Amino acid sequence: MPLELQAKLLRVLETGEFLKVGETTPTKVNVRLIAATNRNLEQEAEEGHFREDLYYRISVFTINLPALKDRKSDIPLLIEHFVKVNAAKMNIQIPKVEQSYIDLLSKHNWKGNVRELKNVIERSLILIEGHSLDERSLPYEFSIDDKGTASGTKMSLSEIERKHIQKVLAYTKGNKAEAARLLEIGVATLYRKIEEYKIS
Repeated sequence: MPLELQAKLLRVLETGEFLKVGETTPTKVNVRLIAATNRNLEQEAEEGHFREDLYYRISVFTINLPALKDRKSDIPLLIEHFVKVNAAKMNIQIPKVEQSYIDLLSKHNWKGNVRELKNVIERSLILIEGHSLDERSLPYEFSIDDKGTASGTKMSLSEIERKHIQKVLAYTKGNKAEAARLLEIGVATLYRKIEEYKIS
């Protein structure tokens, strides 16, 4: 947020009122501000990128939430929650979650934090075979070794990716925008892969 806008926000918080565009009479507000950031605001304030007075105004009560990779003990509970939520959304029976599935997800680095985990579980429910979530239900990138082959199979990376894309497209009934969202790739990339793998 630009410093000029920070000053305006601080003024609203201090006075409890603001001027609407084109009006001369202040509008009174009674709000509770909840702010979230992935930056160290104290450091940003020291470096002059964030107003110190605004920082002290909004940091009355602070909750520090570590990245998912730093709180791996939360992963089993998050898996349970997202399986229930997505199963209800997809109108399917809640599957059994195998320990092997939990173990593999617990080893992952989770650069995308909880949002990435939620996406992986949604994709797993699309890929599920039978009534249990296990290592076979995971997106292909979880089961690839350094040689580009899937653990326990002789399939190439491209073959695994092709089958994965086919399953997701079948789930979305051919909706490529939704499939690209689930695959976490651009629509143009999906079209290129469909052409490359000759997926009909």
